[in-house]
Amino acid sequence: MSPDSRMFSEAAQAPSVVRGQLENNAASVRHIGTLLREMSPRAVVTCARGSSDHAATFAKYLIESHTKLLTTSFSPSMSSLYNAQTDMRGVLFLVISQSGKSPDLLASAENAKRNGACVIALCNSPDSPLAALAHHTIALNAGPETSVAATKSYIASLSAIVHLVACWTSDQTLIDSLMRAPDQLQQAWNLDWNAVVPLLQRANNLFVLGRGFGLGIAQEAALKFKETCGLHAEAFSAAEVKHGPMALVGRGFPVLIFSQNDESRGGIEKLAADFVARGADVLIAGPTVTNAINLPALESHPVVEPLLMVQSFYRMIAALAPARGLDPDRPPHLNKVTETL
Repeated sequence: MSPDSRMFSEAAQAPSVVRGQLENNAASVRHIGTLLREMSPRAVVTCARGSSDHAATFAKYLIESHTKLLTTSFSPSMSSLYNAQTDMRGVLFLVISQSGKSPDLLASAENAKRNGACVIALCNSPDSPLAALAHHTIALNAGPETSVAATKSYIASLSAIVHLVACWTSDQTLIDSLMRAPDQLQQAWNLDWNAVVPLLQRANNLFVLGRGFGLGIAQEAALKFKETCGLHAEAFSAAEVKHGPMALVGRGFPVLIFSQNDESRGGIEKLAADFVARGADVLIAGPTVTNAINLPALESHPVVEPLLMVQSFYRMIAALAPARGLDPDRPPHLNKVTETL
């Protein structure tokens, strides 16, 4: 692997980050969970960009499945460009940001607050403008992240979302599973995904698939392939890929699939087997599929398994980038804080 990059060393910190986050946030997240039960919001709206928006995808599936509330993504452009004053009365507005400084996210949170929303920020910068604006802030506690590619802060976002929803719904099983996540993240970091590197070292395109709780990490993985490896990757739902995109999948076409062990697994296994039959190079984390490259993955609560899989992925991608002649810490044309207007 590549222990010399900041991306590698920062991703390796995820187990201690999540452990510290859960300890430091225990009282505050329980309090916010109580407030949300009392508030009984009519809907949830997420707002984020980049990796944080992939965390918002994860949040959508988790919130809708566990609270039964409609959860949708808000386009920051509606505030930063069009100044739309959307009716947010009775809505929980969940903003996810590492820096808490992006102008379009700040404009969106300010408008949501002005128009009646309860604004909760998940932020890695407790002294940021976003944290000051929000009604409540859940600190990611990821510490400094200097590599342009987010790793530990993304996993910290996922764990904070799980913690929030578990406390909101008083789901003790989910809370207990999350408390085991720091140790499991360390185990996931040590899993061997080396088989991916030679297969993708000279690849030009690939699909990354997930479904349900796993879709957000498929989106995140596709972004990391693009920004750190110069590899064109597109993320799809394992259900949505059947509606046109799978026509591209033929002999030698690489497909990386994430599959947590829940109701989505059967369909994903069948899809993976179909791709193998077409001669595609299928890499799959979760189930065992004949003639695919089966990547090791840990068993846990289906909501926690995606966190563990993306941790294993981060270690692999930190090795793939230099194998393709690139520095994962210095993606071309990118900055750590993207100030979209």
